[in-house]
Amino acid sequence: MDVRTKVSQLQNHLQAENYKFVVDECNKLINKYPHNSFFYNLCGLALQKSKNIKNSIEYFKKSIDLDTNNIAAINNLANSYKLLFKLDIAEKLYLKALKINPKYIQALNNYSNLKQQIGNFNASIELFLKALEIKPNQTNILFSLAAAYQEIGNFKKSKEIANKILTIEPKNASTHKLVSSIINYKDENDHLTVMEDLIKDTTLKKEQLIDLYFALGKAYEDIENYEKSYENLEKGNKLKKTKINYQINNEVKLFKSITKTFEDLDLESFKKTSKNKSIIFICGMPRSGTTLIEQIIAAHPQVNGAGELVYLQNLIEQNFIENFKLNKQKIINEASSNNNIIENKYFELLGLHKFSSKIITDKAPPNFRWIGFIKIFFPNSKIIHCNRNAKDNCLSLFKNNFASSHMDWAYDQKDIAEYYNQYYDLIKFWNKKLPKDIYNANYERIVQNKEIEIKKLIQFCGLKWNSACLNHHKHIKTPISTVSVVQARKPIYSSSLNSNNKYSKYLEKLFSIIDDGNQSM
Repeated sequence: MDVRTKVSQLQNHLQAENYKFVVDECNKLINKYPHNSFFYNLCGLALQKSKNIKNSIEYFKKSIDLDTNNIAAINNLANSYKLLFKLDIAEKLYLKALKINPKYIQALNNYSNLKQQIGNFNASIELFLKALEIKPNQTNILFSLAAAYQEIGNFKKSKEIANKILTIEPKNASTHKLVSSIINYKDENDHLTVMEDLIKDTTLKKEQLIDLYFALGKAYEDIENYEKSYENLEKGNKLKKTKINYQINNEVKLFKSITKTFEDLDLESFKKTSKNKSIIFICGMPRSGTTLIEQIIAAHPQVNGAGELVYLQNLIEQNFIENFKLNKQKIINEASSNNNIIENKYFELLGLHKFSSKIITDKAPPNFRWIGFIKIFFPNSKIIHCNRNAKDNCLSLFKNNFASSHMDWAYDQKDIAEYYNQYYDLIKFWNKKLPKDIYNANYERIVQNKEIEIKKLIQFCGLKWNSACLNHHKHIKTPISTVSVVQARKPIYSSSLNSNNKYSKYLEKLFSIIDDGNQSM
């Protein structure tokens, strides 16, 4: 068998996600052809896709050493650094690739995604448009552009691009789902019929079906057909569940470890000097109102909203967690250091966003797990915990297909309920340990007493009152990249209160497990 044929076969295996096989075969070929740059790159790519990022970097570097103009390896190396949140290095490598070939689509697309990640949506959109000048009908780039326009609130442009995608790829389920998030099916339901016809297609892959089921769930809810809505949501959740390997026991193990680690730590004893920017951490269960709270606060002229940053979570996971347990001694060692990993790296990454304000919001819901870390490493920050009616919260989770792997617990009624109960117990622990440090922002109270509650919220943040916070939808400065992208751009509304009543007969299993007391704080 010649080398070209072997390479073609390995690429097929890579596409089929047979990563270990590709790595093993590439290493055999490297021993035989030690000066072939391509095999190092291919092996690095297989390692990267199997989440062995650090080893992938070594292979990409070797590939580039053998061929300094191997643009694919340079781009892939940048992607690996991006995955490790070494964004400054990644950016330099994308620029290096584009210097070799300014029309290299992959680098343009990836660099644009990086710009989006650090909140520079204008630069991101410019790069996507540049890529489309080279390949006007490249649907993955068109989709990224449509999503970017959606995140900055240009729904008209987003829908226009989405419709273009569907003329090229009528079966593009991700695009159908994007359209469904923009449309109100009470006003236009032609798209619902299109999706119902499409879902009958027996050639659709599992990923396509999942997106369509969730999109149809939303569409039928719009027209108040809750039975059909539930039927589609249930199918979408069950199918998604088959794609992931999730064990609630691992979450239980982690939550117990958090409580055990912090229960006897004197968090006040680790006080440090503050950096030049103050952080308002907004956390809670996903779909609890965190996006709304951030938009309210970020409407204040002295505040920049950073959106859903994953920096703190990733830093903790990379440095302090092993086998779903915290390393207490390492936390103490870092907390006692003036040059600690958490604070330094967090502010380094935050600096890439180029915020002008000294007050920044970080709206990452899972940070409720890391309140102890926040208290230690960011002692001058503000912590806002968002909560809402437990059943409404869990229903909202059931209705959404999340991009993050950290949401793998959200596709089964029992898993959702058990995760919620774990969350509730942990937040009770934090509130007891840090009663003066956490502001509990309740969604129902804000909706029912808007002005009073928002003024209390702004006061907690240490800000002077500004009326813009009452009308956040008119003063949005922060792109919204969560499933709340449409809702959060509207005035505060009450229609979502007690929404669980419409689905109560379908979600008995979920609701029966939730502690009845877990309603609000």
